[in-house]
Amino acid sequence: MLRWLIAILFLANMLAFVAMRGVFGPTPTAGSREPNHLNRQFRAESLKVQPVTAAEAADQAVVGGPAPAAPIAASALPQ
Repeated sequence: MLRWLIAILFLANMLAFVAMRGVFGPTPTAGSREPNHLNRQFRAESLKVQPVTAAEAADQAVVGGPAPAAPIAASALPQ
């Protein structure tokens, strides 16, 4: 029983090997699946860098700075 399983697995591996080598034609991943993919990419030369204004900088997080204090009022719990 185990010999048949090994033989079937060996044949399946050989079939997969020859299929990936292109014996049955080109693989589906060989062609372009997204022809417009290159048209949608960003072109670095067309990007413009602009300085951040003071109003926009107020919304930015300060990396490495202390955490802001939470505006929460605390009181003692009655016993």
